[in-house]
Amino acid sequence: MPLITAALMIVLALVASQSVLGALGRVQDARLSETARLHVEGLAVALGPSVLRQDVWEVYDILDRARQANDGQRLLLTVVADERGRVLAATDPRRAPVGEDAAEFGLGAVAPEAVRMTGDPELRVTSPLQYQGRTIGGIVTELDVTDLLAERRQVTLWLLFGNALATGVLAFGGWLAVARILRPVGALVQAMDASDGAPRPIPTTEIPHGDPGLARLIETYNQMTTAVEERAEAERRLADRERFVSLGRLSSALAHEVNNPLGGLLNAADTISTYADRPDVVRQSAELMQRGLGHLRDVTRAMLDQNRLDRAGQPLRPEDFEDLRLLFEPEAHSRNLALEWEVEAGAEALASQPAAPVRQVALNLLLNAGAAAGKGGEVGLKVSNGGERLSIAVSNTGNAMGEADLRRLLASGPLPPGGGVGLRLVHDIVSGLGGTLHHDRADGRTVIRVDLPATGAGHA
Repeated sequence: MPLITAALMIVLALVASQSVLGALGRVQDARLSETARLHVEGLAVALGPSVLRQDVWEVYDILDRARQANDGQRLLLTVVADERGRVLAATDPRRAPVGEDAAEFGLGAVAPEAVRMTGDPELRVTSPLQYQGRTIGGIVTELDVTDLLAERRQVTLWLLFGNALATGVLAFGGWLAVARILRPVGALVQAMDASDGAPRPIPTTEIPHGDPGLARLIETYNQMTTAVEERAEAERRLADRERFVSLGRLSSALAHEVNNPLGGLLNAADTISTYADRPDVVRQSAELMQRGLGHLRDVTRAMLDQNRLDRAGQPLRPEDFEDLRLLFEPEAHSRNLALEWEVEAGAEALASQPAAPVRQVALNLLLNAGAAAGKGGEVGLKVSNGGERLSIAVSNTGNAMGEADLRRLLASGPLPPGGGVGLRLVHDIVSGLGGTLHHDRADGRTVIRVDLPATGAGHA
């Protein structure tokens, strides 16, 4: 704003200066033209009879008196020529000797009414000398306009100085005014720059209540920061809730998975107590108990691995997908789902990804796929690697995903109501790993594919 103000002042100063100099030039031209006209007309009246008689001394005397009457100011030279164009007399006989051709003195000369300031310190004016209705000669006068040029230069310098001073003062005043006006905006910018992705509100003491517009802007910004904080907190709570929902759904299915071997274990223990004297029965019962306890150990380990916080920095392993299968199979059995499981990626490709977030993504997609497939449907998981990425594709034969579910999974906007378990959590985790999500529906089958870059572990 100060620069714009200064630029406008400079343009205005140039226009005003040109107007002043133009007016001064017109005044000077008028004064000069009037001086030349009066001088030439006065000489014509006085010189007529003398020129007609070719009286050189009388003509010189008249020119000398005219020069003295003007105190030599502005009139440098006056030459009177006869009708043949020869010098009859001049105020400076050495420059214009009698009888010399007067044409050279008329070079560049103009009529009195046409005389104008040209920047030359000397101007020449010419006029025919008429007497009793006939032309009997001519007059050429050199005018000294040095004082007029000096006056113009002085006015120009004063204009430049005054305009520069006015421009500087107004630009500085504009800078002060704009700086004061924009101080709250500067505080707003600093608050946004120092936020590091988490905008902080501006203290009430820094709000310019004297400026309603800026005050309203900053208050709106403060409301926005509060809304952002509330939204972030709500999303954190939602992520935790969805995580617990997925675990709750698993727990209900795993309860049956745990109860089945427990019944067998209790029967085996009762058998051992009853037939303690029969080694073969005890051995068979002990083997049954070992198998049941081993199954319970695997289920417990898978549940612990899914929720241990210290797994956040561990690399992904093929065993992680075996754990996921162990966790998801009870859900598949309860819904009578056909499960297709393909882990084609090698250990080296898997190790480039962090275990905890990838397990959470795969588990949430499997739970949603199982819910969508319904009773007797099909759910598939395929893990492959190609080039510089790891792909995890989860498919099901259920109905197509609704608009709300797709927005929760693929978009970053506000959460729509409803939606599947953990879909927004899947979106956030994949985005944090630098990966992409793809949705495809073909031949009655929905496929959600997660593509993770090989450097995904570095994003965790």
